[in-house]
Amino acid sequence: MSQRPLPDDLHLETLAVHLAAERSQYGENSEALYLTSGYVQPSAQSSARRFSGEEEGYTYGRSGNPTVSSFEMRLAALEGTEAALATSSGMSAVMLMLFSLLKAGDHVVYSQSMFGSTLKLIGSEFARFGVESTVVSQTDLDAWKAAIRPNTQILFAETPTNPLTEVCDIAALADLAHNAGALLAVDNCFATPILQRPVEMGADIVMHSGTKYLDGQGRVMAGALCASEKFVKEKFLPVMKNGGMVLSPFNAWVVLKGLETLDIRMRAQSARAHDLALWLEQHPAVACVYYPGLLSHLQHELSMKQMSGLGGAVLSFDVKAADPQVARTRAFHLLDSLRTLSLCTNLGDTKTLLTHPASTSHGKLSEDQRQAAGIGQGLIRVAVGLEHLDDMKADLLRGLETL
Repeated sequence: MSQRPLPDDLHLETLAVHLAAERSQYGENSEALYLTSGYVQPSAQSSARRFSGEEEGYTYGRSGNPTVSSFEMRLAALEGTEAALATSSGMSAVMLMLFSLLKAGDHVVYSQSMFGSTLKLIGSEFARFGVESTVVSQTDLDAWKAAIRPNTQILFAETPTNPLTEVCDIAALADLAHNAGALLAVDNCFATPILQRPVEMGADIVMHSGTKYLDGQGRVMAGALCASEKFVKEKFLPVMKNGGMVLSPFNAWVVLKGLETLDIRMRAQSARAHDLALWLEQHPAVACVYYPGLLSHLQHELSMKQMSGLGGAVLSFDVKAADPQVARTRAFHLLDSLRTLSLCTNLGDTKTLLTHPASTSHGKLSEDQRQAAGIGQGLIRVAVGLEHLDDMKADLLRGLETL
């Protein structure tokens, strides 16, 4: 953010603090918040050129805003893409991507372990308009390959997944997609560009729910698609203008400021999550812990390779129980025993948030779908925040020791 251009060789941490639209004539150090729905045009001729796309310039809030542009510029730089387009939420980013790239008769291959709303959006809502889809095991590369058809347009993966933290091989999936003439889209919400940059491994599109770690304090909803300038301008932006999934300037400003601390937050929260996962793995009331940073994680080696040697800030664990009903009762007891940590379905906050996926994020799925995704009634997801580790353990022990 300067009247003078930034150097070309800046590190991610520096770009996250400085890259934005130019300062106004007032020389503000913190990026300006432009709360306006329209823009006064310098002349009728200039207005005509701007609306036709022949001249750069803002015309209407649904097609651009300087504060939103600053967020897009900064996120694209962090992800290593040519451009980004901000949306009103993470799911609106998924909707925008699918609407922009698919038509009736096209086919999508996606992981059965993806976020519940993504599963419903593709498998139910888009199916009503003739879009075909196949769900596959997140970690089975052969299943991905076998599912590809001549009409396959997109392979869509989330890595790590919510809530079981399954990891897919991004580079291998990119090769599969490109050999079939398809695109690879990756939901990078859990890892963020601090831990992994999917485009460096061959992905074409990176999707974000800025509601999570990009904001980092649970204040606003936001989403984004990161891709080539051609994709953003020719595919996504026209649908955005007509569909209106636009991010508000205020929300863009909040997430823009959140990006400034993304690096230190992700590293600190990942470190706490690793220590908490190790502790939970040893507790006698815990059946299993799912965390990429653990040696016991099935994709641990791949995770460390793809995620800069860190496991991220989200883990899940199963409480021990004899059957699903008992498991649900015990999980609810643990959650109801919390006094410091929060029972909340969001993640990416500086506060540690716990939730019961089978009755919340994946509650609308059928039991068969939940079982296929590995979401049991005793599963609890923990999005680790910045509290002291001893306080986290003490709060969890209130429930674990009384099961």
